[in-house]
Amino acid sequence: MTNPCIICVAITGSLPRKENNPAVPITVEEQIESTHDAFEAGASIAHCHVRNDDQTPTSDPERFARLKEGLGKHCPGMIVQLSTGGRSGAGKERGGMLPLRPDMASLSVGSNNFPTRVYENPPDLVDWLASEMLKHDVKPEIEAFDLSHIVQATRMEQDGRLKGPLYVQFVMGVKNAMPADEPIFDFYIETLKRLAPDAQWCGAGIGANQLKVNEWCISKGGHTRTGLEDNVRLDRDTLAPSNAALVKRAAELCEKFERPVATWQQAREILGLRMPA
Repeated sequence: MTNPCIICVAITGSLPRKENNPAVPITVEEQIESTHDAFEAGASIAHCHVRNDDQTPTSDPERFARLKEGLGKHCPGMIVQLSTGGRSGAGKERGGMLPLRPDMASLSVGSNNFPTRVYENPPDLVDWLASEMLKHDVKPEIEAFDLSHIVQATRMEQDGRLKGPLYVQFVMGVKNAMPADEPIFDFYIETLKRLAPDAQWCGAGIGANQLKVNEWCISKGGHTRTGLEDNVRLDRDTLAPSNAALVKRAAELCEKFERPVATWQQAREILGLRMPA
């Protein structure tokens, strides 16, 4: 297998705190440094959230702007993907950073249960976020927590609400949502290929599921996501020392399955993204 594998690093997220792992980068400066190390280790996409000084999540466009500027300076060419997730804001606040024109932004096209709450993505908000991404030339990364999300994303591409080809990420292992089950994973790949043959796909495994989902993705020809947002540990007994350490582990799996790690140039070409000025 020779097709390059794109490694996405989810550097911070909305939930992990310093108390969970001191390596979780919270300040913009910490995020830039952590992403730079992960970039050098092989990550070509940075999936980004921002935090307040007290570590709580926020959708503050000013903090996103500082992070995007810093990544552009210290990780030249790396794909910057900003989160529009629901833990850090409500309603249209979730898309307040889209006028910054990041390369990509996450987009959940349907609701689902999380461990203790409903992750609400009502149709009117989904349509507004999608329209803002079209307006500002931001490629969506479809975060699929459920089979219906895959089907809905392909419908939105067909009717023009999303610009293709799609990039769909299967998020597996969130309690009350899609389990990390390999036959289900295979069915999701098959379904996406049938409904959107030109789509690219990747997978994210949450917590202890991270490593096996990385392996499934890489061995089956897709792309993969790792990072401290999804898993603060290397194993049951060992905290991950950095985002870079998790990226290096994914890169070792690429070597195992004879797939080159995609450079940022290759990743941009695969995803149809503009090259940096």
